[in-house]
Amino acid sequence: MARPGAHAVNPAMQPTSERVDTRPGARADRFAQVALDVPIAPWFDYRVPASLAGVIGAGNWVVVPWGRQRRVGLVIALAATSTLSEDKLRDVSALISDAPASPPSWLALARFAAGYYHRHLGEVLLPAVPKLLRTPPSPRARGSAFERARHRVDALIAPAASSPPAPAPAPAPPPPLTSAQATVLRELEAADGFRVHLLHGVTGSGKTEVYLRWINGLLAVDPNAQVLMLVPEIALTPQLAQRVRARFADEPVAVLHSGLAEGERAAWWLAAAERRARIVIGTRLAVLTPMPGLAGIVVDEEHDPSFKQQEGVHYSARDLAVMAGQLNDVPVLLGSATPSAETWLAARRGRYAMLSLPHRASGVEPPRLHLVPLHQRAPDHGLSEPALTAARETLARGEQVLVFLNRRGFAPVLACASCGWLSRCEHCAAYRVLHRVDPLAELLRRAARGDQASTRRPTRYRLICHHCAAEQAVPRACPECGSIDLGPLGRGTQRLEEALVAAFPEARVARLDRDVARRRGAAQQVLDAVHAGEVDLLVGTQMLAKGHDFQRLALVVVVDADSGLYAADFRAPERLFATLTQVAGRAGRAMAGARVIVQTRYPDHPLFASLLAHDFPGFADRLLEERQEAGLPPFRHQALLRAEAVSIEDAIGFLAQAHAVFPADAPAQVQCFDPVPMPLARVAGKSRAQLLVESTARPALHRVLDAWLEALDAIPSRARWQLEVDPIEI
Repeated sequence: MARPGAHAVNPAMQPTSERVDTRPGARADRFAQVALDVPIAPWFDYRVPASLAGVIGAGNWVVVPWGRQRRVGLVIALAATSTLSEDKLRDVSALISDAPASPPSWLALARFAAGYYHRHLGEVLLPAVPKLLRTPPSPRARGSAFERARHRVDALIAPAASSPPAPAPAPAPPPPLTSAQATVLRELEAADGFRVHLLHGVTGSGKTEVYLRWINGLLAVDPNAQVLMLVPEIALTPQLAQRVRARFADEPVAVLHSGLAEGERAAWWLAAAERRARIVIGTRLAVLTPMPGLAGIVVDEEHDPSFKQQEGVHYSARDLAVMAGQLNDVPVLLGSATPSAETWLAARRGRYAMLSLPHRASGVEPPRLHLVPLHQRAPDHGLSEPALTAARETLARGEQVLVFLNRRGFAPVLACASCGWLSRCEHCAAYRVLHRVDPLAELLRRAARGDQASTRRPTRYRLICHHCAAEQAVPRACPECGSIDLGPLGRGTQRLEEALVAAFPEARVARLDRDVARRRGAAQQVLDAVHAGEVDLLVGTQMLAKGHDFQRLALVVVVDADSGLYAADFRAPERLFATLTQVAGRAGRAMAGARVIVQTRYPDHPLFASLLAHDFPGFADRLLEERQEAGLPPFRHQALLRAEAVSIEDAIGFLAQAHAVFPADAPAQVQCFDPVPMPLARVAGKSRAQLLVESTARPALHRVLDAWLEALDAIPSRARWQLEVDPIEI
């Protein structure tokens, strides 16, 4: 078997089929079926020792032997018998008695995810549990990991007994609701049990205020109620958590995402699992957090592709949130100014209840949008003359400007003017991007790796691959012809920032992209400076496009709006419209007369006509018509089999064998296409290929995939492969 992370199959690790032991004196709890985070079997049989007989049950966390090591696993069932011989069975080592009970609805959600994405239960559940809590206890450790996490919870949410806090100022009263917000809230409060609501609200319409009012009602009805709020990116959690904590000062609010320190993440996970946190705010991994009091779910920016996990089990947190609502019989609220095609279709067909906020809550008109045709190359600073003039006027009034370019680094590629050499990555089918290196970061990096020359002046520029992270110093001369005439092609945010500093020497310029955000706390420092009025001109990527409420921002300039118009992925126009709508929505949230300038070489494209008219419904309806005519999602359901190997021949060869063993009795509505190389055919030294399966009926697709996977496991190959259901990129 050659799935990612697969181990050689040991016969003693094979799953058993449950059957009744009719031998005299046989106990029904003699064997525990334990889910582990390994991809080779649904569960593993372990013998229940006499000391734990009658104590262990389904949903308990246990420590079990695994080779020469130990692992933490979850008991999913007890069995009277095992197909393994006695000499191959091993005992459960210990019961983690102070672990919280696993809610049945949480286990049901994990079983659904495992079945839908065709993976094992342990692969779904275990990675969602903080590493600290799924690490076997050390004999020398003081207390269990759960006990230590509980102490951390106490420190996070309990008031200090020794020094009572000073009286906090009374929180500001919530803003009055608009008539549209009040109507939406009444409809939400009238809902009983499971129902999915789509809140389609323009940027600045006050969706977050509706969320908070609705959550307040849910918590007031039941003192044990909990609410889950999902956001697409880590960068959006601090300001949302701050706003929620200000509104719910007496309620513990947990924050869960992969960027937290391990101890803090474990504490908040445990607080949610034990009902000590009534509100949980998190990114996609938070959807798999056990919440026994779950009463409602909010998915903000539901359209965002970041909700799709791209490592391990490729699940959609938005879709699992909907299923969690159904399993818990609680309402789910999806919010967006630009809903995904799948969600929009569900609302148009009546499966989701449509709620609308068509106007800004402040009463301020949305910003005026202008297209600036780029018939020739833009100036070196990236801004056309109309954009430069608008920026000067805005800064002269003491207002802020946002310049948006969704491309980080200094320049996409380094080129030789003499022979045409380009800075290709030798490990990937891509170019290494020219980056300007922060001198302090370079010194720290050299010191960390023990470079004896770490005190020398650091290299100012480096070439970095954004796919495999390989990097190198910028060559002094062309590697092909020896010419020293090397220069950057195109621009990224670093080069744009440098040019704007020169063009506006009196302005305070700041940049926010992934390179800046990599430094702990740096992203929040930039945002705080913007909110405090300490930044005049902000340069950034899509990290700035959503969720931020900049009160003094009067002008947004989109430097390059064309990258998504003619991309190979059929979802590119949908994502481009969403990005442009979101970034335009940062302007004029508290002031009239705001403007958005979009620079493009294709001003007559239909997408821009809908954008200028602020007409998302019209754009979305036309998009669905085109998708239906082309036979694309959401009117078809897809699965993508990906393979990677050292050579493209091995990757394609495995997929050719996979195509050959595709079930011959598959219904006509399920189609299997030929294998092809992926658009980015090589990453980190591995060649990649893909094979697409489509169906007009979801149940038929999954039945075929079940049968196909058994045949795929039997194919000997040097390729590593993975099946992804509902891929978001093809």
